[in-house]
Amino acid sequence: MREIETKYRVADLEELLVALKDAGVVMSDPVYQDDQAYAPADWTPGMPKSGRTFARLRTQDGMHVFTTKTPLANTMECAEHETIVVDRDAMHGAVLAMGYAPTVRIVKHRRTGAAGEISVCVDWVEDAGVFMELELVVDDDRDGLTVQADLDTWARSLGMDLERTTDTYDTLVRPVSA
Repeated sequence: MREIETKYRVADLEELLVALKDAGVVMSDPVYQDDQAYAPADWTPGMPKSGRTFARLRTQDGMHVFTTKTPLANTMECAEHETIVVDRDAMHGAVLAMGYAPTVRIVKHRRTGAAGEISVCVDWVEDAGVFMELELVVDDDRDGLTVQADLDTWARSLGMDLERTTDTYDTLVRPVSA
């Protein structure tokens, strides 16, 4: 599976929620997510990410999910693998044993919704601000850049001032946490 996404910094959360509602997107109540990001031990911030596999260990509502993401054409198009794990501490130890190093902790409050096949996430990320992510998960050979352009067109149709970013949350949080 590939996850293809676009991400936007949002100045006004309430304006965004109204625009999404007007577009027919029903958003969930916020949930708390606690993510630990990991990178290969020989990777340092500023190095290219494409072709390298990164990992995340997320806890939400008492459930732990382990995810790997391998950026392809860019950091917003990734091959992704994900599974539920029973013991977060044991998984953390396993990730370290596999040669990964913890990078940053990302804490966010996430609302989710859908616009057709597009997943819409609205995140308040501690130490980074408010963001909207649009995601499409595909199992075919669609061109990632074309999908990202289509997602951007949909985002712009909301009629809001959105600042598109290609930074991942680990990059956005790192300068504050470093």
